[in-house]
Amino acid sequence: MFSLLLSLAAAIIGTKLLGELSRRMGQPSVLGELLAGVILGGSALGLLDPRDPAMHAFGQLGLFVLIFQIGLHTDVRSLRRVGTSALAVATAGVVLPFVAGFFVARAFGFANLASVIAGASLTATSMAISARVLSDKGVLHTREGQVVLGAALADDVIGLIVLSVVVAAVGGASVSAGSVARISAVSVGFIVISLALGNYAVPPLFRVLDTIRAKGSLGMFGMAFGMLLAAIALASGTAMIIGAFVAGMILHATPQRSEIERTTAQIGHFFVPVFFAVVGASIDLVSLSSNTALAIGALLIAAGILGKVAAGFAPLKFQGNKLLVGVAMVPRGEVGLIFAQMGLSTGAITPELFGAIMLMVVVTTFVAPPLLGVVIRRDESLDREHEAKPDHLARDGRRHTTAGRRH
Repeated sequence: MFSLLLSLAAAIIGTKLLGELSRRMGQPSVLGELLAGVILGGSALGLLDPRDPAMHAFGQLGLFVLIFQIGLHTDVRSLRRVGTSALAVATAGVVLPFVAGFFVARAFGFANLASVIAGASLTATSMAISARVLSDKGVLHTREGQVVLGAALADDVIGLIVLSVVVAAVGGASVSAGSVARISAVSVGFIVISLALGNYAVPPLFRVLDTIRAKGSLGMFGMAFGMLLAAIALASGTAMIIGAFVAGMILHATPQRSEIERTTAQIGHFFVPVFFAVVGASIDLVSLSSNTALAIGALLIAAGILGKVAAGFAPLKFQGNKLLVGVAMVPRGEVGLIFAQMGLSTGAITPELFGAIMLMVVVTTFVAPPLLGVVIRRDESLDREHEAKPDHLARDGRRHTTAGRRH
């Protein structure tokens, strides 16, 4: 318990201080929060161990709260309007980096399976990091922001399929078209069925719950609904964050959304920074030191950045800022770390290739927020929209972008 309390205190203090310092330097606060995790982790002070089960659980709860918040601020109708564009971005953002990463690893003499893991690690997009930056800059509700959210959601579904295939291949199991189709059907079916049933059953349920006058109860019921749907997502074979995001979208249409948002925001002030600190602490700087890792890593970084930026230009009919969309898809964050650690723990990749993938994850995670900030600042035509009701994400964006906001 002593270690847990010390780790949590260090994570909260470090992320808040460095997040504020990052903001004052004109950078997104998430950049400072990730850096705080790196400093607190095993690469420096050793105060935060991301492999500790309790800290890992706190981090995952922070991820749940953040994705649930994003869903609460997302109108499913706005995602439908950009659905074709988002799917094009997601598909191109998986195919282009995967092919480039595979051939980079093959060029250095790695086997097919190791090369597949290298390519797969480039397919991910960290919805949490991208959405946080878009929110801080006040553009989460623009057309570009909605395309990024839709593409990141599709990216998670595709990434889940890729991860499942890679895990099966590493374990020696045969990968068939049927198994891929089954995983795809489960993920897509979960989203469609949840939205259909939720939009029908949840509003009357929350009208009844609204009659309970105990302070804070409605907001907690909303979070409990999100946790239940996230748990069902896990049980069905899809990702927790997909369930959390869909739950938020369902509650977006309810009159009780504002109270649920307030409760979620208050809880998020504690859990969300812990998540980013855990992600930062997962980065092992020692593994980046070999010349081989640096050489492969440099090429993987180029493939990872150029592939995602190019994906932003995939939807030909989309008339918004395509560069903004592409840059927002760049950060790999915690998802890329999962691929790297899974490959190393199973012996499918060498320490050098692991270090190269880690370097790619570090650079894409840290370079995307400032690049995204520059792209947003230079686009004078970009509308900065916020919701009228109390909104934790929008409130942060209003505080950070008051001088440059246009209605």
